[in-house]
Amino acid sequence: MTERQRGCGVNGDTAVDPNGSTSNTGGAVSADSADTPARQTAADRRAMPNLVDIAQAAAEQYGVCRRPVPMRAFKPDTGESKYVAAACKTTRASDCPCCAKKAKALRVTQCHEGWHMTTEPVSTRRAPTGHQKDLLTARADLLAEYRAARDADDEQTAQGFREVIADLDRELRESGLQGRIPGIDAVSKPRRVKSTRRRQDVPNLPRKKIAKTTVGRTFAGKHQPSMFLTVTLDSYGPCHRDGATNKQGEVCGDGSPVDPDTYDYRRAARDAIFFPQLFDRTMQNWRRAAGRDVQYFATVEPQRRGAPHAHIAIRGTDPHELIAQILAGTYQSVWWPHFDLEVYTDDRMPVWDYQAHAFVDPDSGYVLTSFDDARAIMDQVDDVEPAHVIRWGVQAKTVDIAAGGLDLDADGEHGPVRPNKARGVLGGSKDANRLIGYLTKYLTKSIGEVLDAPNERTRRHYDRLHAELQRTPCSPTCAVWLRYGISPRNATAKTQPGRCKGKAHRRDTLGLRGRRVLVSRRWSNKTLPDHKADRIEFVRQVLGAVGAAKQAQSQGWIVRLTEASDPDVPRREQLIFSAIAQRTVWQNEYNTALGLVGPPVVQQVSDMPVAA
Repeated sequence: MTERQRGCGVNGDTAVDPNGSTSNTGGAVSADSADTPARQTAADRRAMPNLVDIAQAAAEQYGVCRRPVPMRAFKPDTGESKYVAAACKTTRASDCPCCAKKAKALRVTQCHEGWHMTTEPVSTRRAPTGHQKDLLTARADLLAEYRAARDADDEQTAQGFREVIADLDRELRESGLQGRIPGIDAVSKPRRVKSTRRRQDVPNLPRKKIAKTTVGRTFAGKHQPSMFLTVTLDSYGPCHRDGATNKQGEVCGDGSPVDPDTYDYRRAARDAIFFPQLFDRTMQNWRRAAGRDVQYFATVEPQRRGAPHAHIAIRGTDPHELIAQILAGTYQSVWWPHFDLEVYTDDRMPVWDYQAHAFVDPDSGYVLTSFDDARAIMDQVDDVEPAHVIRWGVQAKTVDIAAGGLDLDADGEHGPVRPNKARGVLGGSKDANRLIGYLTKYLTKSIGEVLDAPNERTRRHYDRLHAELQRTPCSPTCAVWLRYGISPRNATAKTQPGRCKGKAHRRDTLGLRGRRVLVSRRWSNKTLPDHKADRIEFVRQVLGAVGAAKQAQSQGWIVRLTEASDPDVPRREQLIFSAIAQRTVWQNEYNTALGLVGPPVVQQVSDMPVAA
């Protein structure tokens, strides 16, 4: 039988029996060939999930971190050693939904506990111990002797004092010390004093003595409401009112300007850079004008036009006329060297001089003026104007709860709001829960995910704003200062002239750098680790009520990051599977304890966010 005859049966045209005769099969497949698996192509094999993909999908299903960090745990008492998985603790759901959900739950708890507090938060500080006093006294004596050795140019003796003082500082920190310990060679910088005279183009603000109280007023002997408001920046030009739709299907603006050539991109970029300073100044003026220690919980988000705005929950209430006066009279002056005219461009930038250890002009070799020297020249001028002044827009309003509207931005994207008709929010009401959910709505998304351009013209608008941010200095150490002929602070040969790697200059942030959540210190009188510890303690009490309480898993263990040279570090999928197994055991124990404790505790647990 030839190869061609053997192939006929495979093609389904003819079949050859053992005796050599052939018969037409008409394309039918024999029973033996039906059991043969279909041939897979290379594209099919590439489309198959690998073990890491399956492990990460299982991690999302069981609520564990999908990007665990391998850690090495060591117990000095027994010498036992093992590898443990630490959560990545990201706040972005696109990176790890489980960790982002836990982080958001902690913020919800923090906002809920501090918004409608009826009693003053108690902040207790432990008295210094005798051991701490002795350490500090010994450090002061050694510091005096160290400075005497420095003055006498006795470097060998001074080095010995440095080592002893470093040991004392380490012991002092381990004893429980808040804040930083100043270095032994630290030199206090001269304080820059600017005139406190207010600008003539803004209204004056009332000023009262700030009381220590943080809770709001009580109305009718029983109601103690709080406030919610949204503050926005000014307009930089008219924007389109079409091009995008919201979740309700209503047509709203896409954020792109009607005339990009007249849109003030320079002021928009500078306002985005200095937005945190304006927010801090607003809270400072609010406390001075209201005469109380105003406490706030705020989230910073971008509008569709790219400008930042803040949603603020305020404990207590103040007259709406006073709030409007504070927003209208608050501004922030930036006393930096002016950066209006670019001296150097991308094709001609300053170069680093290794002999002068500074940036010089590429043609003349002239050493550029440093940032501190340029600002010192400004201080010598009497009537110099600030480099930039940022203030709130006229659309900064509070929320009218009765109207059912939420003022999310100045472009009117999310419904109308009646100005000067704000009302208080009562604790435990549906409005309070709804606003807390709205405050924390976008915390699991990055700025780039929120600013998802709905069309091409909006994308071009973001590109132009990003191009302007590339020419706006973000700090005294920003390399963009070299474009304006000024050498930034801490400049080195590795500094890339005219380009800064800071978050403010990235395309996916558009000037929104730093934290997304701003919380005052006495809001709930707790930090995020404190709220997490409360949740863990609550779960431990539930388990202890049925005799299932266990000691902390980390008790007696020293946990450190694994080294790159460690060959025994488990793979990511192994860490995920181990975390899933551990989470299943804990969840079964917790559910069993809930069933034995009873409905009252079950109700309390359901109100608590799952953050442990």
